[in-house]
Amino acid sequence: MKKYYLLALLLLNIIFSCSDGNGSGNQSLEIPENIPVYKPEIYNIFIHNADAFTQGLFCSNRFLYESTGNYGESSLRKIEIESGSVINRYDLPSDYFGEGITLCNDKIIQLTWLSKKGFVYDKDRLALIGEFSYPTEGWGITYNGEHLIMSDGTDILYFLDPVDYSMVKQVGVKANGKAITRLNELEYINGKIYANVWQTDQIAIIKPDGEVIGWIDLEGILLPEDCPGEIDILNGIAYNAENNKMYVTGKYWCKLFELEVVP
Repeated sequence: MKKYYLLALLLLNIIFSCSDGNGSGNQSLEIPENIPVYKPEIYNIFIHNADAFTQGLFCSNRFLYESTGNYGESSLRKIEIESGSVINRYDLPSDYFGEGITLCNDKIIQLTWLSKKGFVYDKDRLALIGEFSYPTEGWGITYNGEHLIMSDGTDILYFLDPVDYSMVKQVGVKANGKAITRLNELEYINGKIYANVWQTDQIAIIKPDGEVIGWIDLEGILLPEDCPGEIDILNGIAYNAENNKMYVTGKYWCKLFELEVVP
């Protein structure tokens, strides 16, 4: 199955005119001068499981919940932040590629990449309790208290009904009128949508109407020599409302960074 994943990834790279998806293949974004760029301060660095191909992340009750990808390796995990220890874990069937996750009314919602299928879990037990479908690829997902918000690698954010998962509306994401594509992992923080841009070290800060009002630049936050194994791209945003901090990590990263959240 791994070779089919690599072939599909190659095709995606051609479609997006991208280089390969590892840490050395990151691209630069052309950011207009009138849009603020923030370099947040690092408050803590914690251990992150270097075997985790991070696809989704959120924080709840002082624990992290993480979705990992790759066929035959995809999982949903509950993690102790300070130690990086995996407290509980659910492994997906080998024919599903895990993607973004979010918490919605005490249920965990998880997307899959190409299967057009989402999974619903009991938060406390990480037990599968439901499934749903959607018409596009699944990349990132978050919840704003009213709608689930989903990305599919394009410039479109999809707003879903949290009860029946039907499509409510679509919003195009733009910075100074230019579409911002490759939207990936999402997190809703204080009325704004934070989005990893695939194969970059930047996080877009997006208003609900799709306007980009800021960028978080995390270039150089993790260097190849910081971890013993191969690292991949930045991906994974979680927000801790208790201390107003944000956590970020990446695919196969050995570190989790606690940052001050941009106002």
